[in-house]
Amino acid sequence: MLQIDKNSFKKDYKKKFLEMHGTDIALGSEQRKYETLGVLIRDYVAGMWLDTTKKYNINKDKQVYYFSMEFLLGRLLGNTLLNLGIREVCKEALAELDVDLEKLEDLEQDQGLGNGGLGRLAACFLDSMASLGIPGNGCGIRYKYGFFEQKIIDGYQVETPDNWLRNGNVWEIRKSDKGEIVKFGGEIKVEDVGGKLVFNHINYEPVLAVPYDTPVVGFENDVVNTLRLWSAEPVANEFDYSSFSRGDFLKAIEYKNSVEAISQVLYPDDSFYEGKKLRLKQQYFFVSAGVQSIIRHYKANGGDIKKIDERIAIHINDTHPTLVIPELMRILLDEEGLSWQDAWRITKNICAYTNHTILAEALEKWPVDMFRSLLPRIFMIIEEINERFCADLWNKYTGQWDKIHRMSIIADDYVKMAHLAIVGSHSINGVAKLHTEILKKQEMSDFYYYYPRKFNNKTNGITHRRWLLKSNPKLTELLKDTIGPSFIKHPIDMEDFEAFKDDRAVQESLYKIKRENKEKLADIIYKNQGIEVNPDSIFDVHVKRFHAYKRQSLNILRIMNLYNELLENPNKDIVPRTFIFAGKSAPGYYLAKKTIELINAVADKVNNDPLVKDKIKVVFMENYRVSLAESIIPATDLSEQISTTTKEASGTSNMKFMMNGALTMATLDGANVEIRDEVGDDNIFIFGLTEREVLDYYKHGGYNAWEVCNSDLRLKKVTNDLINGRYSSDKDKFRSLYEHLLTYNDEFFVLKDFDSYLKAQEKVDVIYKNMHQWQKMAAVNIAHSGIFSSDRTITEYATGIWGSGFLYKNL
Repeated sequence: MLQIDKNSFKKDYKKKFLEMHGTDIALGSEQRKYETLGVLIRDYVAGMWLDTTKKYNINKDKQVYYFSMEFLLGRLLGNTLLNLGIREVCKEALAELDVDLEKLEDLEQDQGLGNGGLGRLAACFLDSMASLGIPGNGCGIRYKYGFFEQKIIDGYQVETPDNWLRNGNVWEIRKSDKGEIVKFGGEIKVEDVGGKLVFNHINYEPVLAVPYDTPVVGFENDVVNTLRLWSAEPVANEFDYSSFSRGDFLKAIEYKNSVEAISQVLYPDDSFYEGKKLRLKQQYFFVSAGVQSIIRHYKANGGDIKKIDERIAIHINDTHPTLVIPELMRILLDEEGLSWQDAWRITKNICAYTNHTILAEALEKWPVDMFRSLLPRIFMIIEEINERFCADLWNKYTGQWDKIHRMSIIADDYVKMAHLAIVGSHSINGVAKLHTEILKKQEMSDFYYYYPRKFNNKTNGITHRRWLLKSNPKLTELLKDTIGPSFIKHPIDMEDFEAFKDDRAVQESLYKIKRENKEKLADIIYKNQGIEVNPDSIFDVHVKRFHAYKRQSLNILRIMNLYNELLENPNKDIVPRTFIFAGKSAPGYYLAKKTIELINAVADKVNNDPLVKDKIKVVFMENYRVSLAESIIPATDLSEQISTTTKEASGTSNMKFMMNGALTMATLDGANVEIRDEVGDDNIFIFGLTEREVLDYYKHGGYNAWEVCNSDLRLKKVTNDLINGRYSSDKDKFRSLYEHLLTYNDEFFVLKDFDSYLKAQEKVDVIYKNMHQWQKMAAVNIAHSGIFSSDRTITEYATGIWGSGFLYKNL
C-alpha cells in the first residue's frame, strides 16, 4: 500500500505541474490540473508496476491473459486513488492548493473501449485479478473512437464519434519497441524441406501492432497488473513514396488508411461485406499481436516452448478472440517447429472459452471465401483442425451425418467461431447457472454430450470496489459502522448485515442514504435535461443496451398503460414514479432505435401533461456509460431486469443494483435466478413465463400474440396507441413496433408477460408505502450481494480453469 502524507503529495504535485506546464498551479486550467494529477499518480504506480512484473518473472508464475474485444473501464482516476488508499490524502492536499479533486475526476473521459456488459465484466475481472494478486493481463484493441457517443435529437438516437482520446490518455504508456507484425492476405507457399512441409506467407499486407500499456492497480496490495491495448499502424517502409511523388495521392495513402481503420472504431457496422471484413481483421489483428507478444515474452524469460502450457493461460472472452486457437497453432507449428500433436495438446491446455450468449446472431461465423482470402494460413489450420475433429466424430457417430454436420467447424460455406472455441479449448463455461444448463442441454447439447467434462459454470460478478466503495461511500460507511470493515477485502462478509434488517435506525439510515443519492441524480437530470423529478418518487430504472430480448418495449407499454389509467382517473392512488431509461442501440438495429424513439415520445407527452405531472415522469438519459451508471445505480429504488426468460446469459447490472440497495423486478432469467435464490421470494419481485414455458413455446409453438392482445383491453389500447397518433402526428412512426409485436407474433413474449408484469408492479406500490418493509428488503439484498463480487468469480476461474495461484492475495 502506497504511503504518502499530505505535505509530500503537495510538494510532488506542485513540482509535477511546473515540469509539465511551466507555470504556477493558480494559472493552470482544470484540464491541466487533471493531467498533472493523472501523470503523478501513474508515476507513483510505476515502481509497483515494475516490481510486480519482476516478481512474476522471477517466480515464473503462471500468467493469465484475458483476451476481450471490449474493456469498459470507465474513469480510472477515482478508482486508482481508492485502490492505492490515498484518495483522502490527495483530496485534502489538493484542497489546500485550491484544487477540487471531484471536479478533476469529473473531467476525465470514460475510456471508449466497450459497449455493454461484456466489456464491463472484463474490466471488473481485471480489477479482481490485481486485487487478488493473480498474475493477470488484459489484451484488446486501443480504439481511436469508442462505440459511439449517443445524442438524443428530437427523440432519435444520433450517433456521433466518441473521441475519447481528444485530450490524450494519461494512464497509458506507448511501447514502440514491443510492436508486432500482423499479416493479412497474400498467399501461402508450401515447400518440402528435408521431408517436412514448410509454410511461407508471401505477398501479404503487413500491419504494425503497437502496444499501449495501462496499469491495473490492485486494492491496497502493491500489485499492478497490465492491460495491453494494440493500435494498428502502417509499417514504416510501406508508404508508396514514388506513387505520391507522381501525384497518385490516393494510392499512396490507401495502405495507410486501410491499416488505421483496424483500430479506428469498436464494432464497425457489419451489415455489409466491407464492414464484416473489417471486424474479422480487427479480431485477428489483436489476437495475432497478443499471442506473438506472449510467446516472445515467455521465451525471453527462459521458457521452454514445449512446456509453455504450464506457465501460460489464455482466456477467450466470447467468440471474438477465438482466432487465438489457430494463431497459437500457427506459431507453434510454423515458427517453433513442433509436431501437430504437441502443438494441439499445448493449445488446448492453454485456451479456455467463456460463452456469453445463446442468441444465434452473436455466435459469430465468417464466410469461407472472405476468411480464406484474408487469413490464408489460419484458414488452412482451421481446415486441418476440422478434418481431424470430424474424423473423431465419425468414429463415435458413424453414419450420423446430420450430427457431424451440425458440429462441424466449417459448414455451409461458413467458419463457425463458437465451434472452433469449443473444440480448441479445455474449458467452456457459461456465466450463470441457468445459462450454463441451457448451453449444456439445449443450444450446445451435441458438444456437451461429446465433451461433458469441458463444460462448467462460473456465474458473473462485479467489483464491489467500484460499484460500492467508490460509487456509494455513505452506504459503505454504514456497512463499516454496523458489521466492520472486513467485507472490503472479503465481500462475502456482507452477509452479516442481514442481522440489521429489522433495526429501525439502520432502516432510517438506508432511507436517508438513498434519498441523498436520489437528490444528486435529480440534480444531474435537471442540469442536463431540464426535467424536474421528485426524489420522493420511486426511481424505477431500466438501464442497459437496447435489444428486443431485454424488453424495454414491455416497460414502455406498461408506462403507456399507466398513463391511460391516470387520464381516466386522475385521482388514482399511486406512489409517484420516475421512470429512468438509458442505453444505446447498435447503429443498424432499427427496432431498438425505434424503441428509444417511442420512449422519448412518451416522455414528451407525459412530462408535459398537467393531469399527471405530479404522479409520473419519464426520463431518457443519453450516452449511458460507466461514469453515468455510478450516479444512477446508487439512486435506484427499483431495478428492471425483465429480459425474456432464457435469453439473458447472466446480467451484471442486476448485481450492481442489489449491492446498492435497490429491489429487483425480474424474470427468472440469467443471474436473476441466483439473486432470487440468495434473497428469497419475499425480497424480489418475480413475474413472467418460466424457462420451461418459454422453451416449450419455441419448440412446439402455440403462442398467438393477436389472441393475447385481443383478450386484454389494456393491451389492445396501448398497442393501438402505437398507430393511432397519440404519440406522434405521423401515425406510421411506430408501426414497425406494432407489427413486430402482433404481425410477427412477438418472439420475445412481451404481450404474454404484460399482465404478470403489471401485477408485480402493483406489489411494488403497496410495499413502497411501508418504508420500514422496503428498507428491510433492501438490507437483505445488500447483505446477499457479496456472493456476486467478481473476486468470487475470479477465484473460481483461477482454481477451476486457469490453475493460477494467489501469490499476493489480501488476507
